Amino acid sequence: MGSRPRFIDDLSSAASDAHGPQSTDLLTRDDDALLDAYSRTVIGALERVQQAVAFIAVERRPPGESAARSRGARGGTGSGFLFTPDGYLLTNSHVVHGATHIQVTLADGAKFDADLVGDDPGSDLAVLRIGSPEPLPHVELGESSKLRVGQIAIAVGNPLGLQQTVTTGVISALGRSLRSNSGRMIYDVIQTDAALNPGNSGGPLINSAGQVIGVNTAIIPGAQAICFATAIDTAKWVIMQLFAHGRVRRAYIGVAGTTTPISRRVQRYFGLTATSGVHVMEIVKGSPAAQGDLRTDDTVVAIDAQPVLDVDGLQRALDASRIDKPVSVTVLRGARRVELTVTPVEQTG
Repeated sequence: MGSRPRFIDDLSSAASDAHGPQSTDLLTRDDDALLDAYSRTVIGALERVQQAVAFIAVERRPPGESAARSRGARGGTGSGFLFTPDGYLLTNSHVVHGATHIQVTLADGAKFDADLVGDDPGSDLAVLRIGSPEPLPHVELGESSKLRVGQIAIAVGNPLGLQQTVTTGVISALGRSLRSNSGRMIYDVIQTDAALNPGNSGGPLINSAGQVIGVNTAIIPGAQAICFATAIDTAKWVIMQLFAHGRVRRAYIGVAGTTTPISRRVQRYFGLTATSGVHVMEIVKGSPAAQGDLRTDDTVVAIDAQPVLDVDGLQRALDASRIDKPVSVTVLRGARRVELTVTPVEQTG
């Protein structure tokens, strides 16, 4: 056989140099340094919050059964976290809503019966309180408004009853919308690929500094690495509402409607920028909408001159700041554009 071509020997020599002992040691050191830096970040963040993360177990009476006739309570579990040293916890509404008994287990194994301070199905958040003679470990609340896509996100909770489970990922997207169990939209939701499973609900999503940036809320069944957390800035507002009123106050006008497109011809005719509005399907008798002469088949296109594009936009416009204050409602009625005045009241139930 003839000798090998020279370039094969040169390639073999280069490969040997590239993967020789000295090069391997260098790569190993670089990889270790990188992994250690990431590990230290995650470990440091966890050390700041882990003792404040709680396992929540609830009992619920079967629907339609009174306390006297109940044949046994149904159970459920979830997660939560202490955000004050005197025993206040934040969790999801769907974890504790309708519970007849709530028990909180802390990271050190201490168990407490918990009282429900307030529950807001509209944002899927709830505040609990446990009693302790000693100050309790608690988290620091961050600012979700300062988040950037791609930064580290760490989820802590109790998926499937496996307490103190940690998953990591990044912030995948910001400003998502998610529909709560009550039917209302939760806005400014954080999307992350930090894995969540049943039982993670109510646990904290934290940043690399160990600050809570969101409350783990939901997954999309069947999807992979698409998980959601209610932004902590939203949670702060809900907490203050629950402390002040025991509930979250929202405005109500008494209409049911559906999103409807507005044709370009109608847009041009009425000078509208909105491409859609809310077609009124039903008006509650005696409601602010009825008193303000809103009618079925009207199309709501603006509140106080701000475009209303869909049902969720109408809900968003009816926040607590509008309770008992007259608002201008712009509607399309047949071939006319009509300006009405409606005074929202506080939503109950």
